[in-house]
Amino acid sequence: MHRVLLTGAGGFVGSHLARLLLAEGQEVMALISPSTNRWRLRDIESRLSILDSDLTNLAALGDRLRAFRPDVCLHMAWHGWAGQTAPDENLTSLAVSLELLKLMSSLRCERFVAAGTCFEYDVRHEWLSEKTPLGPHNVYGACKKAMFEIAQEFAALTGIRVLTPRLFYSYGPYEPARRIVASIIRTVLGGGTAKVTPGQQIRDYLHIEDVASAIWTATQSPVTGAVNIASGEPVTIAEVATTLGQLLGKPDRVEIGAIGYQEGDPMRVAGDATLLRRETGWSPRFGLRDGLANAVAWWEAWSTQSAVGASGS
Repeated sequence: MHRVLLTGAGGFVGSHLARLLLAEGQEVMALISPSTNRWRLRDIESRLSILDSDLTNLAALGDRLRAFRPDVCLHMAWHGWAGQTAPDENLTSLAVSLELLKLMSSLRCERFVAAGTCFEYDVRHEWLSEKTPLGPHNVYGACKKAMFEIAQEFAALTGIRVLTPRLFYSYGPYEPARRIVASIIRTVLGGGTAKVTPGQQIRDYLHIEDVASAIWTATQSPVTGAVNIASGEPVTIAEVATTLGQLLGKPDRVEIGAIGYQEGDPMRVAGDATLLRRETGWSPRFGLRDGLANAVAWWEAWSTQSAVGASGS
């Protein structure tokens, strides 16, 4: 059994990691910002040891963290996203992440896992593998890249084992409502028509439960450095949207080509998952259609409930 400190436990990825860890019998201390809506954790909240704080207040958490003595830190928390928030939020997230890394090293935590992103890469390359040159095109990607590079140098000096799982595109239960899969499902279930671009963008989609299992499997492996958390099976947005229309039984309610492409949106983001599969033996549970069917079923069930925060971020 591991003692796991999990930051960002109330988020999309973090909440699924929390469920997985509890199911495996791990001891979990979850750091959750007071501003976080805990709607994703309602059914498991009582089973978590919760630090009701954010990373800007690390100094005040020292005693509890020293008493817990985590041997694994899964750092999923990050404020600031590409093109959606002010650059200073990403800079703050970088700074507090580095402070967390220092604290974990001082507590002799053995494994530090900090979520990275496919947007650390130069996405002009056709296939993105761990050997693809880094070349972010926004502050979010640049800050994640800086976190990766500094953490690697810090690990070489201190001996803490650092892993950077680079996340691609995820979907599934508890997905933020603004994302395309959740947005299409919710719009159609609500009686509306989902308007989509021509959909020729190529993406690498992975069901969120597979994302969580890949991160945890890689965490327990000898792999250090960066590892892509990807399916390795790119699809077009049009294919995703068309499949959702079929699964919802209302293909006419998904209008492909109804809106234009967003400025700056890359046309191809395709991940190479060879390293992940070869070094850890991991394989996904869901194929694309089965995964989308799971997402549709979850949102159909969720839409019948009146839970506060169902449209949370």
